[in-house]
Amino acid sequence: MKKRNLHHLLLITALYLATGCSAPTVLGSEVGIKSEAKASEWPHSVSYEIFVQSFCDSDNDGIGDIKGMTSKLDYLDELGIEGVWLMPMSPSPSYHKYDVNDYTGIHPDYGTMEDFKTFVEEAHKRNIKVVIDLVVNHSSNQHPWFLEAAKDEKSPYRDYYVWAHKDDPQTKGEGKTTGDDSHNVQHWHEVKGSDYKYFGYFWGGMPDLNFDNPKVRQEVYKVGRYWLEEVGVDGFRLDAARHIFPDDRPADNHAFWEEFRAEMQKVKPDVYLVGEVWAEADVVAPYTKGLPALFNFEMSWKILDALKTGNGDSLAIHHDRIINTYQQVNPNFVDATILSNHDQNRIMSEVDGDLNKAKVAAALLFTLPGAPYVYYGEEIGMQGKKPDEMIREPFLWDTKTNDDCRTTWVTPKFSTEQNVKPVAQQAQDPNSLLNHYKAYIQLRNSSKALTQGKLEPVNLSNRAVSAFVRTMGDESVLVLHNLSSKEVSVTIPASLQEHKQLIHQHNAAKLYGSTAQLPPYSSLIIRK
Repeated sequence: MKKRNLHHLLLITALYLATGCSAPTVLGSEVGIKSEAKASEWPHSVSYEIFVQSFCDSDNDGIGDIKGMTSKLDYLDELGIEGVWLMPMSPSPSYHKYDVNDYTGIHPDYGTMEDFKTFVEEAHKRNIKVVIDLVVNHSSNQHPWFLEAAKDEKSPYRDYYVWAHKDDPQTKGEGKTTGDDSHNVQHWHEVKGSDYKYFGYFWGGMPDLNFDNPKVRQEVYKVGRYWLEEVGVDGFRLDAARHIFPDDRPADNHAFWEEFRAEMQKVKPDVYLVGEVWAEADVVAPYTKGLPALFNFEMSWKILDALKTGNGDSLAIHHDRIINTYQQVNPNFVDATILSNHDQNRIMSEVDGDLNKAKVAAALLFTLPGAPYVYYGEEIGMQGKKPDEMIREPFLWDTKTNDDCRTTWVTPKFSTEQNVKPVAQQAQDPNSLLNHYKAYIQLRNSSKALTQGKLEPVNLSNRAVSAFVRTMGDESVLVLHNLSSKEVSVTIPASLQEHKQLIHQHNAAKLYGSTAQLPPYSSLIIRK
């Protein structure tokens, strides 16, 4: 026990050093970190999504930047993160930078390419992989290609985009939307002084590229090769992967991503590709051939629904069904699981600021199958609801007077010091959400079963309890989560009563023989 507490102290002291805080003298048993060999391995490890603009400002201009992000790599390392996904950093007319002007550049607000190469180098020193957002479904309407195409119908770049005469029936009326990635229904947009309109699925500032044009595909492959070969990134998060071709051409979408993957593997055989397809498993599954990792939006919706209703008994069943659906197409897929991301209301706001529910959400994320992604600030309970700027608010490192890293590009409405304790304060509280995240990530990273183990749902005839077994090799763990506000007791099935070794408990959950006593919002993890 003394060795275990010393291990806690060393780990958390390192976290304080990384954030400029002093370590506490007493640590609670809530942290529950096991001192065991590392079992996690990229890409089946925990990643962290960063909006550079909001993360850390190194030059006091109010905007987060690459140097600031580099200064926080030790924080991510101590949290247990093994990969980062960076939202777009290329030159762009918008704050979010999903409309790109230059695919091989760095926005001057964020720094230089040399700054970014240094970031990649420093991340790799800490065994942290670097994945960047690659936005190839569309460009900015300020991109040189589009400016030329719009100005001159005979331009060689005209066919880089999709055009139709203003009298064409398809340009009339409202278009259709797919999933929650866009609610825009005006897909055809005018060019002043022209009889032709261009197609932009998301809005007029983002004209879709024409992937029926082989030259466009070659341009995109050239961009991908540049970031892999010249800059040294480990892979890409592919934005709007479902919309490369129109919705009535899904097979063409699937084929394009297989072609893209093959082209990227020519320069980096182990390239990591994770796609954004907002849909249920049957629609997502065919994409796993070209995009072997895909975000599991369906499970994020199921987890949120379970947290709101207090009914967790079907979560593992849903996840098992999704896994089986994917495996029929690609047995080696990577299930990129999330609670929320930059396009969704933050999980803490969705559970109305309830810390207990936020902790259970994290416990589910890190014990169910998948390679989890943490949206920046999720680990400290940042809040936020649409519009998008308000779910991308500045990260809180310390109290305002002591925070030399906090960005000011937007005035926060949800994640203020009145609502969210900054890292410096949470690091010193063993019962904080930050230390809860740290404990679960460490637990997952040290367990083969929790990292890559098979899933077996367990029926305990209690709607409140999410119960499942994770097994890999000779390691088998039984996981129990109570998602309700009431204490419950459940009997462990006879076939699972060899699971007796307690490896984690949260909120005073206990095992008495074959009975698990689960207080409200508690968890119990037992090894065979």
